[in-house]
Amino acid sequence: MYRKVMLVLVALLVLPGALRLTSAQEGEPLKIGLLVDQSGALTIYGFELEHGFKLGLLYAAGVNPADYASLDEALAAVTVAGRPVEVIVRDNGSNADTASTQARELIEQEGVEILVGAPSSGVMTGVQQVALDSDVILFAAPAASPAITGANFNVNTFRVCRNTFQDFLAFAPYATAELGNQFVILAVDNDFGRASAAAAGVLASAGIEFVSDPIFAPLETTDFTQYLQQVLESGADAVLPIWAGDGSVTLFQQIAELGVQEQMAVVAAFNSNEIVAVSDPSTIGNISWIVYHYSFPQNEINDWLVEQSRALYNENPDLFTECSFATAQALVQAVTTTEGDTLPETMIPVLEGLVFEGPKGTYAIRPSDHQALVPMYIARLTNLDNADQQYYELLAEIPANQIVPPVLLPEALAAERLALDEAFNAMIAEMGQ
Repeated sequence: MYRKVMLVLVALLVLPGALRLTSAQEGEPLKIGLLVDQSGALTIYGFELEHGFKLGLLYAAGVNPADYASLDEALAAVTVAGRPVEVIVRDNGSNADTASTQARELIEQEGVEILVGAPSSGVMTGVQQVALDSDVILFAAPAASPAITGANFNVNTFRVCRNTFQDFLAFAPYATAELGNQFVILAVDNDFGRASAAAAGVLASAGIEFVSDPIFAPLETTDFTQYLQQVLESGADAVLPIWAGDGSVTLFQQIAELGVQEQMAVVAAFNSNEIVAVSDPSTIGNISWIVYHYSFPQNEINDWLVEQSRALYNENPDLFTECSFATAQALVQAVTTTEGDTLPETMIPVLEGLVFEGPKGTYAIRPSDHQALVPMYIARLTNLDNADQQYYELLAEIPANQIVPPVLLPEALAAERLALDEAFNAMIAEMGQ
């Protein structure tokens, strides 16, 4: 008896990966930690993340919600590689310290094997390190800073959502058509804003010049007057506001109040439907890029997403519902392929180069930096009051292989990892031909 106990203790100390794989085969729950913001500045995106991810699990697992009395019952029926799935949601309020603490607790106390989240790019920096230290896979969603798959890259982090380079690359061909070529940037002073302002440099390929360094304002700003005065005094043809969350409403209201659009073009990404609905009417007619609008993709997966979002949440899928849905698809496909094993050394080879069909069409995860290549959209805002949130005229869908963001890996990793992309790049070049 003593020897048997000792053998079990040795196995626990020496073979944790083997025991996890054995548990998976025996149908142990697969616990996923979902890191959201449902009380901070990015609350609207936090709900989009949660709703999209849960819908994506249902779709990827082949569970028909109509067969169940409630959403919770449908989610309880989700299994991946014979493992029942449990999603544990934590609200970090976009506080980086809170999110890192929650991530550790989810792994160490709740037995979470995969992390997903969060809306805030600043939050993700710390969570990336937690995932690496704890040896779990992290899906970054929908945080858009290029640094997540660039300067802050680690092998445990994957992103099925776009980064802001893809925003600007999509818009570059349209940037100078009617806007002029002298731009100034007004950005939120955080990781997302600074990394995105740097990414906007790709607009130089369209002949854009920036008349000054970016103007940064704190996330908690409620009076933008001093920053907008700098914009007006810059002499630019156009201002590029880089902002996120509910503060966008205040910013654009004050842009209208100060008459910024009378002196220059205002070029900003279109936002979530609820934010667009309360935009200043002066924005009607604007042309810009948008990550996703439920009415744009014409495919069966997006049709399913729209139908079930309306049925289960009484809402249209929104800006980031799509990429969290696709994140769940990638997660399920990877864990299915590994037969339930969630160890990074098993999942990483499956996820690197993964190509699959999602709500926007074809998604492809680049092996070198784990950044997904995805389609984007250019649209014109036509109204603010459509009862079904049909606010746009779609001008163009930009295929994923036409907006390939640069690989921005740390120098020490770049040479070795870029070699992983050779076959992938050839495949991407042929997409759509």
